[in-house]
Amino acid sequence: MDCLCEIIHCLVALAVAALIVVLLIAHLTAGMVDLKRHEKEKFFLTATGEKEPFPSLHDPSSLELSVIVPAYNEELRMPVMMEEAMAYLQNRQKQQPLFTYEVIVVDDGSKDKTTEVALQYTRKYGEGKVRVLTLVNNRGKGGAVRMGTLSSRGKRILMVDADGATKFADVEKVEAGLHDVNTKPDNMAISCGSRAHLEDEAVASRSLFRTFLMYGFHFLVWFFCVRGIKDTQCGFKLFTREAALKTFSSLHVERWAFDVELLYIAQCFKIPVAEVAVNWTEIEGSKLVPVWSWLQMGRDLVFIRLRYITGAWRLETPRKTD
Repeated sequence: MDCLCEIIHCLVALAVAALIVVLLIAHLTAGMVDLKRHEKEKFFLTATGEKEPFPSLHDPSSLELSVIVPAYNEELRMPVMMEEAMAYLQNRQKQQPLFTYEVIVVDDGSKDKTTEVALQYTRKYGEGKVRVLTLVNNRGKGGAVRMGTLSSRGKRILMVDADGATKFADVEKVEAGLHDVNTKPDNMAISCGSRAHLEDEAVASRSLFRTFLMYGFHFLVWFFCVRGIKDTQCGFKLFTREAALKTFSSLHVERWAFDVELLYIAQCFKIPVAEVAVNWTEIEGSKLVPVWSWLQMGRDLVFIRLRYITGAWRLETPRKTD
């Protein structure tokens, strides 16, 4: 019996020591919110090739909708999405003359011709409707979305993946979700596109190991960060301008788990979040490496919560970028 007690005491001591080590690692390796821009990232090119400065999210809105498209090496997949999006937006503007919009393509340090492809749409539709923000270095999807959002003019801001996996017309569904939640008194709300209704089909087509990782990731999201949202990772989210400013100003994670931190921040600020089913199709060419990326995201989920608990990260007051 004494031997068993000693073993238990040793295991408890090891567990406590391991927890302390993890807390220290999480705290000491925590990066700060990076809102700085390279000088080249402060400007966009007009249809005639002239440089103009981007506006700021801190400025009053001047359009109804801003669409933010993060793109890394997307010269091949992006045109399909852009054609679909522009056709929808142009048609909606014809039917609703007061509807105004912009699309901001954020080239996240691509090594291919993503910027050149995106600029074709600037020349076709004009810089008032399509702008290209080319990042000097790769930040990650979250960093790209944030930099585009901070450069936007819309009352509502939609983030959408460059692969066109979500049917663009489903913007009307997330808009309805935004209207259904109470945005008063600060006009803050977020509406998330969701693929949760497709989960049974996904499980049927996946290996047992990938299904285990998927459910493990969902559990970690629920346990450490976000509750009440079944699909945090769908790249189709709509923000009011005020909610975007509040959440992106505090965002630390710039890679795959950034959606989770965004929603964690929103829940900390008690910003209402709607979840709306959208049409979604698997598109070949994903930059996400199934097993390794999920393990990285799992690590990030644990660290997100621990870094806020230890005070390494704090919710920030919105401030202008340099």
